[in-house]
Amino acid sequence: MTDSLSLSSEGLDQLFGKARSFNAWQQKDVPDALLEEIYHLVKMAPTSANCSPARFIFLKSDEAKARLEPALSSGNVEKTMTAPITVIVAHDEAFYEELPKLFPHTDARSWFTSSTELVKETAFRNSSMQAAYLILACRGLGLDTGPMSGFDNDLVDKTFLKDSNWSSNLLINIGYGKPDQLYQRLPRLDFDEACQVL
Repeated sequence: MTDSLSLSSEGLDQLFGKARSFNAWQQKDVPDALLEEIYHLVKMAPTSANCSPARFIFLKSDEAKARLEPALSSGNVEKTMTAPITVIVAHDEAFYEELPKLFPHTDARSWFTSSTELVKETAFRNSSMQAAYLILACRGLGLDTGPMSGFDNDLVDKTFLKDSNWSSNLLINIGYGKPDQLYQRLPRLDFDEACQVL
């Protein structure tokens, strides 16, 4: 069931139906201006109380990638080293300091100043959502992605984030994938296996 505001079937396929996670990459540059365009889309998507805790470190240079390599699990090395961009999706555990700007109509900062547990939970949950928004923004702009766990968070934090309140959540490779090196698409759960309507 669709209406006139729905995306076309082609648009939905680009975001979901035919989109894939890539492990092999064309050696084609992703310009910095395109990274800015991705972020401008991501920042407009919702987070709780507009808290926007995700922080994105785009690794593009050979030097930056070399610093990341020791933190990668063996199965993630080649696909990450050959990707044009790898983004560290982190979350800022002092995100609430921005709430007077981001959520100005009430004192939302005070909701977080007395609960470290709430800060961590909010930052992790919302930065994970923002990572998903980044994947969709990339797909919408014609790029491919390969999100990953399989790395040493502590080492990434020490290497890239040690002088900040940021902590790594996940990695996402970005570029133009090689469709001829995709595996066969894996199955998904059916609606009645994964959903309830009460």
